[in-house]
Amino acid sequence: MLSISDIKTGRKIVLEGTPYAVTYHEHSKTGRAGAVLRTKIRNLITGAVQDKTFQSSEKVEEADISKSKAQYLYNDEDNYYFMDLESYDQFPIATDVLGDIALYLTEELEVTLLNFNGNPITIEPPIKITLEVTDAPPGLKGDTQSGGDKLVTTETGFKVTTPLFIENGDRIIINTETGTYVSREDK
Repeated sequence: MLSISDIKTGRKIVLEGTPYAVTYHEHSKTGRAGAVLRTKIRNLITGAVQDKTFQSSEKVEEADISKSKAQYLYNDEDNYYFMDLESYDQFPIATDVLGDIALYLTEELEVTLLNFNGNPITIEPPIKITLEVTDAPPGLKGDTQSGGDKLVTTETGFKVTTPLFIENGDRIIINTETGTYVSREDK
């Protein structure tokens, strides 16, 4: 069992039989009142995010999440399909469960599969991925009033702010934890 001092960002916990990932945590203590922990937690099965406050006396169970490698295959309207690289089993994960993670997926991308009680529930993409730019407005010389950045669209529909020199067809590296531009891939 975990006390509130053990609950940190990235930790996986179980509440009422459902696994959650802690996406934000903040300890606070006011006057005579006991310490509390304010968190944002993401349901690993549905993808829903909620605020949860833990009192100092509360204990929670750590989620028994196992990880394995999987490969993204394809998607339809409702599901994204993956193949477990150990057992070669194919399985779907609902589009609404993946949420914004789906914008990082390209065919044959290797991802980390999270399993809860032996069943696949969601995936974690690599920290850095490479995507091709499909729509980049022209960067005008001397246009630094906007900070020297522009919004481009990638092959998956992901929109990211990049420097002015990025053009259509460039391959750029994205940090999936922050959703930000890292660099242009060397040609």
